[in-house]
Amino acid sequence: MKEEVINYLRLDDRFPHILCPGCGIGTIANQLVRALIDLKLAKEKVCIVSGIGCSSRVPGYLDCDTFHTLHGRAIPCAIGVKMARPEMKVIVIGGDGDILAIGLSHFIHAARRNIDLTVIIVNNFNYGMTGGQVSPTTPRGFLTLTTPYRNPEREFELAELSKAAGCVFFARTTTYHVRHLREMIKRGIEKKGFAVIEVISQCPTFFGRVNRIGDGVEMLKYFKEKSVDVKSLSGKEFPRDKIVIGVLYETESEEFLSAYKETLGR
Repeated sequence: MKEEVINYLRLDDRFPHILCPGCGIGTIANQLVRALIDLKLAKEKVCIVSGIGCSSRVPGYLDCDTFHTLHGRAIPCAIGVKMARPEMKVIVIGGDGDILAIGLSHFIHAARRNIDLTVIIVNNFNYGMTGGQVSPTTPRGFLTLTTPYRNPEREFELAELSKAAGCVFFARTTTYHVRHLREMIKRGIEKKGFAVIEVISQCPTFFGRVNRIGDGVEMLKYFKEKSVDVKSLSGKEFPRDKIVIGVLYETESEEFLSAYKETLGR
């Protein structure tokens, strides 16, 4: 497995990486690569697309077809790739700010169309690359650079937003649950249609520090203590003070390219 992972990396010109010590994005990139290997996907059949942000640097480290786009525009660019090369597995990776703030309209309409993309949203609760500002997923009552008196806003409930917009698969996991993370990525890639994987990830440089949670290790412990598996909540209301992990929503619906071809009579 080690040699296969190395084969997926651009070691000669992209390393060492620029991620902060303790950042969870390296774990996500690691498990994404391992998921691709487990699924036996050839590098030539995979395209990974990103916008702007810490997690959006991941495609630059991977030796497959990659596309680094404008802030918030990863999803429409990924749609273009999928329309031109429908046989490819197209994966979007980006942060909560990139995808759910400036890129939110693209996210909603791609879900509505149910185009066959896998979208990995790295949720570290703030804009990590630009100084730790408040984001759409910053929990109410927490500190950021731009909410020094604590965040007064409610955060997005991403599972409900994704479901209402029309996605066919939504899963949540954390960087603590490494094997679970890989399994959720694999299931998202295998799902035909618009699949979303929210990964709760640590940002010790900003979010962990200002909220006195601690370094990367302490943040992982925090995720462990706060997480509950959705399978243990059968028939129960989701607790607001917990991170509910697992497949939170899955359904079947006609994928966009099939509907598009049918409309054209092909």
